[in-house]
Amino acid sequence: MATVCALSAAPLVPQAVAADTSPYSETYRPQFHFTPAKNWMNDPNGLVYYKGEYHLFYQYNPNGNSWGDMSWGHAVSTDLVHWKELPLALSHDDQEMVFSGSAVVDRNNTTGFGTKENPPMVAIYTSHAKGTGIQAQSLAYSTDRGRTWTKYQGNPVIDIGSREFRDPKVQWYEPTQSWLMTVSLSTEHKVRFYSSKNLKDWNLLSEFGPAGATGGVWECPDLIPLAVDGDKNNIKWVLVVNINPGGIAGGSAAQYFIGDFDGKKFTAEDKGTYTPPTGTVLQDFENTDFGTWTTTGTAFGAGPAAGAVAGQGAVSGFDGKGLANSFHGGDATTGILTSPEFTVDSRYLNFKVGGGRHPHEPGTLLEQADPPAGTVLADFEGGSYGDWTATGDAFGSAPANGTLPNQQEVSGFRGSGLVNSYLNGDSTTGTLTSPEFTIDKAYVNFLVGGGNHPVGSDNPTAVELLVDGQVVRSTTGKDGEALNWASWDVKALAGKKAQIRIVDDNTGGWGHINVDHIMLSDIKAQPVSQETSVNLVVDGQVVRSATGSNSETLDWASFDLRPYAGKKARIQIVDMNTAGWGHILADRFTAADAPAKSVVQRADWADYGKDYYAAVSWENAPGGKRYMIGWMNNWDYSGAIPTSPWRGAQSIPREMALRTIDGRIRLTSKPVNSVASLRQDPVSATGVTVNSTTKPLIGPAAQGKALDIEATFSLKDAERFGLKVRTGAGGEETVIGYDTTTQELYVDRTRSGAVDFNSTFPGVQTAPLKATNGKVKLRILVDWSSVEVFGGNGEAVITDQIFPDPAGQGVEVFAENGSVKLDQAVVWHLDSAHD
Repeated sequence: MATVCALSAAPLVPQAVAADTSPYSETYRPQFHFTPAKNWMNDPNGLVYYKGEYHLFYQYNPNGNSWGDMSWGHAVSTDLVHWKELPLALSHDDQEMVFSGSAVVDRNNTTGFGTKENPPMVAIYTSHAKGTGIQAQSLAYSTDRGRTWTKYQGNPVIDIGSREFRDPKVQWYEPTQSWLMTVSLSTEHKVRFYSSKNLKDWNLLSEFGPAGATGGVWECPDLIPLAVDGDKNNIKWVLVVNINPGGIAGGSAAQYFIGDFDGKKFTAEDKGTYTPPTGTVLQDFENTDFGTWTTTGTAFGAGPAAGAVAGQGAVSGFDGKGLANSFHGGDATTGILTSPEFTVDSRYLNFKVGGGRHPHEPGTLLEQADPPAGTVLADFEGGSYGDWTATGDAFGSAPANGTLPNQQEVSGFRGSGLVNSYLNGDSTTGTLTSPEFTIDKAYVNFLVGGGNHPVGSDNPTAVELLVDGQVVRSTTGKDGEALNWASWDVKALAGKKAQIRIVDDNTGGWGHINVDHIMLSDIKAQPVSQETSVNLVVDGQVVRSATGSNSETLDWASFDLRPYAGKKARIQIVDMNTAGWGHILADRFTAADAPAKSVVQRADWADYGKDYYAAVSWENAPGGKRYMIGWMNNWDYSGAIPTSPWRGAQSIPREMALRTIDGRIRLTSKPVNSVASLRQDPVSATGVTVNSTTKPLIGPAAQGKALDIEATFSLKDAERFGLKVRTGAGGEETVIGYDTTTQELYVDRTRSGAVDFNSTFPGVQTAPLKATNGKVKLRILVDWSSVEVFGGNGEAVITDQIFPDPAGQGVEVFAENGSVKLDQAVVWHLDSAHD
C-alpha cells in the first residue's frame, strides 16, 4: 500500500457537525447532487421512470457512514435534480445483503406480481449470502409505485454458485418480446447476457470479454441502444462496464465498448492491433546480464529474467525473451536497478511496466534513516507499557514482540517491541492511552501500520492526539502490516498538555493497529518508500514515475521528457515493497517522438476523472432520452472522505449520445437540462486576452461555492490555459485547464483543499480533447465538494471531488507560457436543490 499515512488535522476535516447546523448546510454538503440525509451510499441502483417519477435506488448502509449492511435506499424526482428521499426500500436481513441491480416496470404483468391495470415494479438485485458469500440474482416487487416492497418467495432466480456474479441490469427487448439481463462475472472480466419471458426463468444467451481494460473487477454493466449522430436508422449498442481498480485515473472508473447486439450476442467494434511509436531502444533486457545498469539488493537477481521466476504466476506482455523482474526471492526482497546517466534528447521515454501497484510518493526515502533527534515518549521496549493505560482486550498486558499468531508479517518497527492490537485476531478491541505530556517541539513523529479506519468512520483503528480531552490530530494505517513514519505538525499547540491515545474499535477486516517509537522532535520524520515503480531521476529528484497495476502482465507506459531536454537523467526501477504484490516488472525502454499508450489509455471511458463509478442508466425515460448517473467517489479512498453525517454522493445525471468525433464514434454526455432551473444571477465576460498570468474572472460577482460555468477559448500561443475555481487563502485552488502541447483537458486538485486523507487523492486527471476550429469549449459544474467538467461536445468529461475551505470561492482565468483569448464566459450561481 501507499507509504504516507492518512494524516488529518482537525481544522481541515470536520468529522462532526454542530447540532444546530440546518439540514443540507454542513461543510462539503452537495447542494445540487443527491446525497442521503445521513449514512453511507455507493452505487446507483434500480433506475426506472414510472408515472412521472424518476426512481433512484442506491447501495445504502442504514446503520452508519461506512460500507456495510448493504440495502437499497430510495429517492424520487420529477426532473432528476430535485430529489425526495424515501424510506428504505430493500433491507439486508439475517441471510443476505442486497447488492446492486436494476428495476423495471412489468407492464404486461409477465411475473404475475401485479395486474395489467396496476403493473408491478420489479427490482432485480444481487443477493449476497452472508453465510457463504455466494452471489445470486433475486427479485422483489412493488405494486404501490415503489413505496413498499416484497421479496419474491422463489429467490434466487439465477444461482451459478459463484462469489463473483453480480449487478444485473434488466431491460425489455422488444424484438423477442422478452426480458434481457446484462450481468457481470467480476473476476473473470466477463459480462453475461440472459433472456427470460417472466423475470423468473432465465436462459443464458452469450458472454462478452475479457476485453479492453481488465486491471480490476468488472461491475455494474449496462447495455444501451443509442442513435449515431441522431440518426434513428443507425443504432449502435453501448456496453458500459465499470472497473475497479484499473481505471483511467487510477482506482475505479466507467469503461465502455461500442458495438452491435443481435438479440443474443454483443460484438464490440474491432479497434485493430496496437503498434507503439518507433524509437531508439535504450534497454531491452535481451542480454544475460544488465550490462551498464547497476543493481542494489537481491530483488532483481543477477540479470534479466526469462519471464516468471520461482514462485511467481505466469508473466506476459514483455517483448523478446528477457525483462527486469524483482520477484527473485519473492515479494519480501527489495532492490533498485539503475541506468547509467544519459542526456535527454528525445520527447518521450516509452517502456513496459507490470507488477505491484505501489506508486512513488514524494518526500519518501529509499532506505530507513535513524529517527530525528528529539524526546522519545514511548519505544515499547522493556516488556511493559509502563505508565500507559490499556482498556479492552486488543492490546494485552504488554507490547508485542513483532508478528502475532495468524497475522501477516509485521515489519518496520524499531527494536523488539511494538503496540500491535491483533491480539487474538481482528475481533478484539480496546484503547491504550499515554500519560500527559507537554508539547514542546514542532512535530510528533511515530511509526504506524495496520488497518485503514480513520477517526470519524464508524469503527476506527487510529492514533489520536488529545488536548483537553478532544481529538486534535489523528492518523490511521494503510491496510498493511508494515509500519512507517507519520508526523503531526503541532507548532500551533506549543505549550499545551496532551495525551496520545491508540484506538482499536474495529472487529472486521484489518481491524487492528500497529504503533511504535512515538517521539517529539523539531524535525519531521521522513517515511520510507514502499514503492514498486519506474522512476526518471533528474538532478537527484524523481520527476516522472509509473507503477504496476497488481498484474503480472506488462503494459506500455510513457514519460514526457520535453521539460528536461538537454538535462542529465537516470532511469531507476525500484522495489522497496515487501508485502503483497511487492515487486515490479519492466522492459523495452525506448526513446521516441510520441508517447506509447497503455491498454487503459486505449480503452474508452465515460468519464476520465477520479470520481465517477458504477455508472448506469434509467430505463424507459420519456422522449426516448437516455440519462446516466454514477457514484461520485472512488474505492481508493471512499471510506476516508471527510464528510459527516453522510458519506457518498451521486453525479449530476447526464444525457448520453453517440457522436462521430474526429472520425470515430464516441459516447458523449451533457448535464441534464433541468440543472438550468437552478440558475440565478448570470455574469459574463467577453473578448478577454490573458497573457502568461492568472487574474480574477469578472470579479466578486462570479465567486461562489455552487456554480454553472460555460466558457469558450480561442487558442493562441499559450501552452496551458483555463479557469481556476474555489480559489482561496494559502494558494488553495482547483485548476480546470487545457494543455495545447498534449491536446488534453485536465483537472488539477493537488491544492484543492483537504487532500491528505489518502495518498491517491491529490493529483491531476487528464482527458484527450481536440480543439474544434481552434476553439476549446468547457461546461463546468461546481458544487460544495465537486467539479464536473464537460469538454467539447461532451466527449471529454472529468468528475472530481474536492474539499475546499468554505471561504474559498474565487474564480480566476489563467494562461501559461503565452496568451489565450477567452471569447466568452458566463457564470451562473446555482440555487440549492434542497427545500
